[in-house]
Amino acid sequence: MITDNPLLKENEQPFDTVPFKDIKTSDFMSAIQFSLEEAVQNIEKITENPNPADFSNTILALEMSSEKLNKVSTVYFHLFGSESDKDFQALASQISPILAKYNNDIMLDGELFKRVKSVFDQMSPSIKKQDKKLTEVWYKEFIRNGATLGKDEKEKLRKLDAELSTLAPQFQNNNLNATNSYELWLQEEDLGGLPEIAINAAKTEATNKGKPNEWLITLQMPSFQPFITFSDNRKLRKEIMSAFSRKCNGDDFDNTLIIKKIVKLKHKRARLLGFDNFADYILEKRMAENQDNIMNFLNDLYESCFELAKTELEEVKKIAFELDGIKNLQKWDFAYYSEKLKQKLYDFDDDVLRPYFKSENVINGVFEVAKKLYGLDFKLLDNVQTYHEDVNVYEVISDKKEHVGILYEDLFPRETKRSGAWMNELRSQGMHNGKIERPHVTFTCNLTKPTASKPSLLTYREVETIFHEFGHCLHGLLSNSDYSSISGTSVFWDFVELPSQIMENWVAEKETLQIFAHHYETGELIPDHLIEKIKSSKNFLSATAYLRQLSLGYLDMAWYGQDNDVDDVEDFENKAISKTSLLSPIKGASTSCSFGHIFAGGYSAGYYSYKWAEVLEADAFEKFKEEGIFNRETAESFRENILSKGNQDHPMILFKAFRGREPLTEPLLKRDGLK
Repeated sequence: MITDNPLLKENEQPFDTVPFKDIKTSDFMSAIQFSLEEAVQNIEKITENPNPADFSNTILALEMSSEKLNKVSTVYFHLFGSESDKDFQALASQISPILAKYNNDIMLDGELFKRVKSVFDQMSPSIKKQDKKLTEVWYKEFIRNGATLGKDEKEKLRKLDAELSTLAPQFQNNNLNATNSYELWLQEEDLGGLPEIAINAAKTEATNKGKPNEWLITLQMPSFQPFITFSDNRKLRKEIMSAFSRKCNGDDFDNTLIIKKIVKLKHKRARLLGFDNFADYILEKRMAENQDNIMNFLNDLYESCFELAKTELEEVKKIAFELDGIKNLQKWDFAYYSEKLKQKLYDFDDDVLRPYFKSENVINGVFEVAKKLYGLDFKLLDNVQTYHEDVNVYEVISDKKEHVGILYEDLFPRETKRSGAWMNELRSQGMHNGKIERPHVTFTCNLTKPTASKPSLLTYREVETIFHEFGHCLHGLLSNSDYSSISGTSVFWDFVELPSQIMENWVAEKETLQIFAHHYETGELIPDHLIEKIKSSKNFLSATAYLRQLSLGYLDMAWYGQDNDVDDVEDFENKAISKTSLLSPIKGASTSCSFGHIFAGGYSAGYYSYKWAEVLEADAFEKFKEEGIFNRETAESFRENILSKGNQDHPMILFKAFRGREPLTEPLLKRDGLK
């Protein structure tokens, strides 16, 4: 019976959390169908209402109309990325088209739009600010999704959206399956140069696969990155770098045709809605506003970093020749010899830091930072169901003993989980079941796993990743809006990375490191000389890192900035990023084919956002530096003006309310050693 479906029946879980352990794959389709029917009935009540349209009977009713459907689909797509086998993945080909059709049914409903437009056109000056914003958001969503199109154009839009709805899940499934399919098996003689923790992790992986006398390297980043950085075996470095770079390009999990379809369909959709291309459509709702502003922004950063990046490469080439007579540095050499150069310049490598970065200590550290800044406490719960044994759940509590929200922590890679790191909102802050509820957010990474002999000991970059994703979580947790559609991370996408990227700044500060960086065996606090080495090496190869990010921004805009007839994905990509490429490309390599951000995520025509937001966060952190990195007054201003506001105001208004002016580029260039 449908009333027995754990996704639908009355929830008896603590804090109304998701009953993950009770849910079976077979529950999703019946829950989707039931909640869809309910949502359709709710829309009919709005359109058939004989009373004049007003905020309550139209806008608010629309906001709440698909509450149950949104909940079920949110749980599905969270698990799709975090804990899904092939049967679960396959459901996306059914669920995504259903949701796309329903969205079209809403956005293309002429009678519904008439009522929304009526409320928008007749808004009273005395209307509550958030009610006004919600009305504007819904009205513009209708316009941007075809409400004013003619009948034939609406039908074309439906067909485009139906086809697009299946492609992103296919892309993501291919990426996950390709990552899981590759295995590099090592013998003892192949371990030269690898740190002990990488060797132990490879041994654990091999043992789990039934080969305890070998070592296994995979394409998961905690396995791949140490190998490509430290392995003395150039032949094997070439093998795994080639596999990583060629992933989903012409192999059993080929994404090339999917990419071409996605791009073509998105451009067609944009033109149908009156835009020249997909980027122009997207940028209508971005701080950057138009392609000229983006390209000028990217090109200015390019001019700031390109010559320095070439100089950095020459230094890496020089040490490769000095150490091993390498005359033609290749991509599989760069990380390895960069690490050698870093050790030479700073007498230091990241592996020395790992003993001070036990993952549990780092998590406690970021919690303590949140307490110092925002007065938050994190209480570990043992009565909330999770979707995997690795997941921890916390109640977040304010210093006034008020319930702030629920945080799910999921740190380690597995074959049922996509790569990368991200934050999801299982329940956005805002109105649910007729009352304003606090959020439930997920904090997901793929970090170095514990082994039989060592706990999870992290690299410095992994620590930064924790702080980054936790910044997104704070954005969701500290939201204070009446409605989910304008709360938390529902902001312009070139603003959404400000709360996450600013948190990375705390990692390098001595005051922060002294909170959590204790040796996992001795308890010794990280010594000052290591903190100094972190600071002195912070900008090592910073121009090269800039160039890498810019290449991804250029590539994104090449795909979406104009409608191209692409025959060969690899060739198109190489031309798009040629001015950022300082090493010869690997034949058969394609970043695009596994570039989930722009083909299976929300960053299509928006990858520039990371650099754009860096300008914002570097300038914002200057204020913390000026007034004290744990200054509660400054933190409260950031919370009030940025974290709590969601999409209640334009991002520039929010930034200026915190900083007192528009952002400057100089703090970013100065911080990163480019000025």
